[in-house]
Amino acid sequence: MPSAYFDNNGTTQMLPQVLEAMRPFLGESFGNPSSVYARGREARAAVEAARESVAHLLGCAAREVVFTSGGTEADNAAIVGMVAAGDHVITSTIEHDAVLNCCAYLKRMGVAITAVPVNRQGRVDPDGVRAALRPETRLISVMLANNETGVLQPLEEIGRIAADADVWFHTDAVQAAGKIPISVDRIGCDLLAISGHKLHGPQGIGALYVRRNTPLRPIIHGGHQERGHRAGTENVPAIVGLGKAAELAAAGLADGTLDRIRTWRDRFEAQVLERVESTEVNGAGAPRVPNTSNIFFEYILGEALVVALDRHGIAASAGSACSAGSGEPSHVLAAMGLGATRARSSVRFSLGKLNSEADVEYLMSVLPGAVRDLREASPLYRRT
Repeated sequence: MPSAYFDNNGTTQMLPQVLEAMRPFLGESFGNPSSVYARGREARAAVEAARESVAHLLGCAAREVVFTSGGTEADNAAIVGMVAAGDHVITSTIEHDAVLNCCAYLKRMGVAITAVPVNRQGRVDPDGVRAALRPETRLISVMLANNETGVLQPLEEIGRIAADADVWFHTDAVQAAGKIPISVDRIGCDLLAISGHKLHGPQGIGALYVRRNTPLRPIIHGGHQERGHRAGTENVPAIVGLGKAAELAAAGLADGTLDRIRTWRDRFEAQVLERVESTEVNGAGAPRVPNTSNIFFEYILGEALVVALDRHGIAASAGSACSAGSGEPSHVLAAMGLGATRARSSVRFSLGKLNSEADVEYLMSVLPGAVRDLREASPLYRRT
């Protein structure tokens, strides 16, 4: 049976070059990068080369890159490490759970939290951020690209607001890294999080950009690894993999790969809207990363469509992978004012570098029939 994978915002398959780069460090090159003998120096050199690659992708200095266990730790380290009881944090209603649940924890610890709303396209209004500022505001945390809709946020404007107010600025760039060019200076952020498995690297590794002289407190205590920002022996194979993935991601920004993915995504959306009645693209009209399409299919449950597609070897998602199985409608689509019914009837399709045009054609050969079958079984659907 044919198969096609369209859940690259959930996780990506490692590129073959990434696996090959990691392979020696899973075997003979096993040294601890804190050791001074030859094996340790070899591991340290590999870690620092990976740090340079990540820094190049983000447009920062290598010394400003801290390796973490993933995007969630990077977000938590950035937020928890910058605030204390009595401080105020501004975030948005569409953040990933890594940010929202971190803020919920901080609220219980005595930190005030303001979550600014978004419009129907899923965009934060910078004026809303400005209006939320207080004398005790310590940090602004707004994501770069939404994980469910792919909608990009106006970070450069928010960065200027943060700078004018002398407030620290963090962004979760997990779903943006490798899909759009990133420059931390252009954004104006002090902290930025990425994750390896969202850009065809390994799972269990991420990185946090920490602008020089940012007073970040570590949330993991132990040795002095990562310049004191993150204790614990570095995961050398995964770091090497992230470095190679970052190198390939930077190349992909310039070689036409993302243009091809955008073309396939746009063609897919156009065909769905033409061939499947009662459908809409969530976030349409807003700037988005090139690989993500979140589509509302009226009269059916998104999870039922995901299951139906899976029977044909097609992987898609009814929302964030981190919230799968919760039974709750997407908080992102709800925050956009689309309602619980529409949120439950939407499916995310996200492409990656290992997809092909044939994958999209296969998806379109299956999708209209799967939607039709589900609608015909629904008492809510009446064909006119």
